[in-house]
Amino acid sequence: MYQIDFETPMAVHFIGIGGISMSGLAEILIKEGFSVSGSDTRPTGLTEHLEGLGARIYYEQKAENIGEDIKLAVYTAAVHKDNPEYAQAVRMQIPILSRAQLLGQMMKNYSHALAIAGTHGKTTTTSMVTEILLAEGLDPTVSVGGILHSIGGNIRVGGKELFVTEACEYTNSFLSFFPTMEVILNIEADHLDFFKDLDDIRRSFRAFAQRLPKDGLLILDGNIDAPEEITEGIECRVVTVGHHGDGDYGAAEVAYDELGRPSFTLMKKGIPSGRISLGVVGDHNVYNALAAIGAAEAMGVSMEGIQRGLKDFAGTERRFEIKGQIGGVTVIDDYAHHPQEIAATLTAAERFPHKKLWCVFQPHTYSRTKALLDDFARELAKADEVVLAPIYPARETDTLGVSSEDIAERLREANASVNCFSTFDEIETFILKNCSPGDLLITMGAGDIVKVGERLLGH
Repeated sequence: MYQIDFETPMAVHFIGIGGISMSGLAEILIKEGFSVSGSDTRPTGLTEHLEGLGARIYYEQKAENIGEDIKLAVYTAAVHKDNPEYAQAVRMQIPILSRAQLLGQMMKNYSHALAIAGTHGKTTTTSMVTEILLAEGLDPTVSVGGILHSIGGNIRVGGKELFVTEACEYTNSFLSFFPTMEVILNIEADHLDFFKDLDDIRRSFRAFAQRLPKDGLLILDGNIDAPEEITEGIECRVVTVGHHGDGDYGAAEVAYDELGRPSFTLMKKGIPSGRISLGVVGDHNVYNALAAIGAAEAMGVSMEGIQRGLKDFAGTERRFEIKGQIGGVTVIDDYAHHPQEIAATLTAAERFPHKKLWCVFQPHTYSRTKALLDDFARELAKADEVVLAPIYPARETDTLGVSSEDIAERLREANASVNCFSTFDEIETFILKNCSPGDLLITMGAGDIVKVGERLLGH
């Protein structure tokens, strides 16, 4: 594999530069003195930000975008070998790295590299760790899969001591990483367009854990099934996080303020070790905070820094993000696109002030919808009113014969109140007619459903 010399900046082209992770890596290289170009399908806030930093962005992918000056091409998992830019790089014998391979090589430049993995919670936990490190006065380099306002985006370029990043299991990309510390938040069935089944996913997470050096640290969800299958034979230190008072890190005496934000007594090996208050809602965030605390303590952060960072953390964009109010209806947006994430978000919403809870859900990918139909219906039924948008295809085409109406049928069988529409315009009209003052409306999904709430609010 081609190895970058980070001490010798050169021209790098990103095929698909507009993604949240690709744009972040491009920004790191720009700030390290590299010349960066890239391509994507349309302008976004992320690409415009890169252009402001000096990157050259093309909004059509074609062979001539790869100039003679390009010394390295980087591509995303969505790019195939017949992509004109990829094919041109091959013809010109330009070295090619995947996004994950580039990120893995970057990690080697730092004394401590933390990779945060799991089916859910990666962005939030990465952001929590970031807030804690900043509260302690440290200078981390961070790559996060969402917009974190305290760092002004999805990337922060700091010193060479600390590197913090999300680690996604899709296409086994995190197996290209070189962490000194890992967090595994949970292991659930997802990305079944790539993985065969849950056992296949678990094998991938075990291989991820095995990448740690002997003097490394694994922070693991102690409540996953058969955790010993993940840790068996691993020589580094293993720390467990429990959902209650169990594990090396746990929570007791959980209480909630008037907005549903939790506080809890931190338990370390069963011993009370201080009171923690969160700036975000949800029981799931108590658990995310415990993992963040374990990582922060391993990096030498004081309890005062931990407490201050977690209290100051108000969330990232698209994670229970309060967008505003219209006609007395509070509009919140959330990225949840897996049944477990939906359950966590709707449970959190129950503690948020409201009369009736509305969930406007956009399923994400045909394969996920088909594999988890019953689970989606079960969790969505926790809302008072469910509104379904068409499936957001992302990287897929419809070869499975599944639609949002399949979820709607299961919800009706459970006597849930559900409406299914084919356009955002129809959804917005229905909401304006039927929502009442005091109601809570959550737009939910990993696609573009956020536009519904923003258009209602006139954003």
